[in-house]
Amino acid sequence: MPLAKYKAIVVLGYDPAWPTQFEEIKDKLCRLLDGMVADIAHIGSTSVPGLCAKPKIDVDVVLESEELIPQGVERLKLAGYTYHGNKYNDGMWAFTTGRSSFGERVYLCAPGTPTHQKRLFFRDHLRANPEDSATYGELKQRLASETDNDWDHYTGNKGSFCSLHRKKGRLTPHSSGQITQGSHCSRDP
Repeated sequence: MPLAKYKAIVVLGYDPAWPTQFEEIKDKLCRLLDGMVADIAHIGSTSVPGLCAKPKIDVDVVLESEELIPQGVERLKLAGYTYHGNKYNDGMWAFTTGRSSFGERVYLCAPGTPTHQKRLFFRDHLRANPEDSATYGELKQRLASETDNDWDHYTGNKGSFCSLHRKKGRLTPHSSGQITQGSHCSRDP
């Protein structure tokens, strides 16, 4: 097996500091990507109150246009982010800081990127449906304990749950198909 499969999968109980950590990361990204950002969204399990998660803050950064992605990639690389490219060919350019389960995972994308929209639907569905959030947390804890640190197994076995609940997020009355956007970078006048 590749060495990467042996990095520990750590799933912790919800930490109320995660939203504050996101705000700090958002502020840093706003400075690094000054003038390029349309929206920054806290995504992933750390964005859902009460949900257990790997303590890696996931952030989607929507740039003003697709043409800005190469410049954004270079700025994040120069700032020390580890670049992982567009691994799934879905328009999400990935970066990390930290090691294995800890740190930041940042994605750059263009406006209207379908993967970004799906993530927002899933996040908003879990925020509005505590029962589904609890079930997802139980699944994550079970997978982390039984995978022998096999990230492909851990991630792959969450897929059907995520897909089903992304669809629910688009169709349920709580959202009427509307998603809660992230936040913009504030600019001094």
